Amino acid sequence: MESDDLNAPLGQDKPKSRLPKLPARMPQMLAAVLALGGVIVAGWAMVANDPLGGEPMAVVSTRLEGSGDTAGNPGDGREKAHRDGPGSGAVAKIPDAGKTPDGAKTVTIIDGSSGKRQEVVIPGTGTPDSADKAMAKAIAVKGPDGKPAATPAKPDARPDAKPDIKADFDPAKLSEKIRYGAIPKIGPDGAKPFAAFAQARTLPPALKDRPRIAIILTGMGISASGTADAFSLPASATFALAPYAVDVARLAERARDEGHELLLQTPMEPFEYPDNDPGPQTLLTSLTPDQNIDRLHWLMSRMQGYVGVVSFMGARFLTAESALAPVLSETAKRGLIFVDGGASQRSVAGQLAAARNMAFAKADIVIDAVPTPVEIERALARLEIVAREGGTAVGIANAQPGTITRVAEWMAKVESRGFVLVPISMIVAKSKST
Repeated sequence: MESDDLNAPLGQDKPKSRLPKLPARMPQMLAAVLALGGVIVAGWAMVANDPLGGEPMAVVSTRLEGSGDTAGNPGDGREKAHRDGPGSGAVAKIPDAGKTPDGAKTVTIIDGSSGKRQEVVIPGTGTPDSADKAMAKAIAVKGPDGKPAATPAKPDARPDAKPDIKADFDPAKLSEKIRYGAIPKIGPDGAKPFAAFAQARTLPPALKDRPRIAIILTGMGISASGTADAFSLPASATFALAPYAVDVARLAERARDEGHELLLQTPMEPFEYPDNDPGPQTLLTSLTPDQNIDRLHWLMSRMQGYVGVVSFMGARFLTAESALAPVLSETAKRGLIFVDGGASQRSVAGQLAAARNMAFAKADIVIDAVPTPVEIERALARLEIVAREGGTAVGIANAQPGTITRVAEWMAKVESRGFVLVPISMIVAKSKST
């Protein structure tokens, strides 16, 4: 009897699924396969001869002299893989034995399979780097005929503008030799470098009671064009030389010959360090006092003849009393001024300096905090207000052409408005006297 489709219960004759069922232990099998793969990878990492641990690789084409690879025999077109070093991406050539050609650069190639290092030379043009040449040109003194001159050619706008350059002391008595070079010290007769190297102006009686303004230009020796332009400013402008500047010793010599007081720009830790890095030998809150003093000595040895140090960046370091105090003590011990560059409103440098009765000054206005012509002019106007209200003011700016142009225009006119421009030592002297 045929089944009655209308009366049969639903779902009784449901067709069976054609999909195969997975074995009950399949998930465990997959896990075992993955674990085995992990063991194989770990074993390979342990036994493989890869000393640099899988760093990114770059292929550098090298050709040895006399190797037989010439234009007519290019080989198979395949090169061994090398880890990229300081000069990756350039075609390196092994030089002949002897002196490295002028302008050539030596780089290190690291073999990725063995870790072996090899020094190779990238041929240069035979002349110094263009940046070095530009800075040398900026430092060079030129006479009226445009040729190198033995003496400064800068004219003085007024007889009273020329600083007093001392010649009655022995610089050798104001320095000591350490492993990095010569650094300042107080002389056996008590003479302090900041007093000996000061370039104070001789002010007539009519100008002595006027509000005093000092302008500090930082980063001297970094920008060739800015450094060259800075020498057009009056001698009252104080130059803060970067310790990394090209030929910083000769730059310091020229600046002093033209009557400028010098400060040593000292890199200090900002809040964003190391993403925002002031440079090598930066003073850090994470270092011990001895380590920071050692770094300070390296910085101090870069040049001679400066009256003090000025902080560069340092928003974090200037607020950390435990880190800053030993640096200020060392600065005072060596007879130098400490200038707070104004990186932080919470700086404790002023209190620490007062406790040590040391020569101290602080930048009141960062002139080029916003480096536009309008904002620079507003900053200079605020500087005049500070000087008129307090008797002294210190403005600080970076030695860049655009900034120097505005500052030069302002310096040419500010004394006609009842102010007097002075080097930083005369700000310190007046502050201590009052």
